[in-house]
Amino acid sequence: MTEEPNHDHAGHRVTVNPSAENAVNRTRLWRVMLLTGVYLLVEVVGGLLTNSVALLSDAGHMLTDVASLALALLATWFATREATPQKTYGYYRLEIIAALLNGVTLLALSAWIIFEAIGRIQHPPVVQGIGMLIVAVGGLVVNLIGASWLHHGHEHSLNVRAAFYHLIGDLLGSVGAVIAGILILTVHWYLADPVLAIVIAVLIIISAIGLVREAVDVLLEATPAHISLDEVRAALVDIPAVQCVHDLHVWTITSGMYALSCHVTVDPPAFTADTLESIRHLIHIRFGIAHQTIQLETPSMLLCEDEHR
Repeated sequence: MTEEPNHDHAGHRVTVNPSAENAVNRTRLWRVMLLTGVYLLVEVVGGLLTNSVALLSDAGHMLTDVASLALALLATWFATREATPQKTYGYYRLEIIAALLNGVTLLALSAWIIFEAIGRIQHPPVVQGIGMLIVAVGGLVVNLIGASWLHHGHEHSLNVRAAFYHLIGDLLGSVGAVIAGILILTVHWYLADPVLAIVIAVLIIISAIGLVREAVDVLLEATPAHISLDEVRAALVDIPAVQCVHDLHVWTITSGMYALSCHVTVDPPAFTADTLESIRHLIHIRFGIAHQTIQLETPSMLLCEDEHR
């Protein structure tokens, strides 16, 4: 018996092509960062001139966008570096860490917006509606363009998704600022500025909590949400000659890249490369997990292991 049936690594076959995906994502992130950075200056000046907290909060959000996009770019660059004996999975997890940091930043920024807006509700200042409306419309256009550029990448990368959520938060901020500007111009309701800022901040918090939870799950090597361990175990046990499955683990290396390890007890005649290949094929095709570490065992081997525990 060769080593291959006993211990198999299929680490070179992954569900995504990280290099190709990262190259595309870096281009998208660069374009959005430059566009956002330019309009950030416009919103800061516009917010100060019009005395609008909605515009200033949106500008603050844009500032975190630029920082988050820079962080996302740095993470995608590191992810292209080769694995080393010290970092056997490479730097893929930096994308998840960047997503976590961006999620926490969104929560902190939203709390600041709510705090500032509450003070404005108690003492609503006069806001120049026309200037606010013009800058807000420009911000809405910029955010729509940026969100459309990142939309295709956010489904496959948690890192890009974090940047995308930042832009969606900005988009909502721009929508709120536009609505507030219209209300201030038409009915002189100056409370619209802080009230809509609070509503937008709450929406951002909801998205950020989900993002942070997902990033933490990856870092804790939790089972991916779309995979059921019971289903994986049942599918393996259904293979002829498989008696049981134990030490089954499934985790996420980075967005779209999943790994599995398990011990599979088989009948002695089935302790073959063909049995191992059938297990590998099932896991790859049915569950989309290409990075696999599978230990084949016979009942006698399992008893020996139990004696030494």
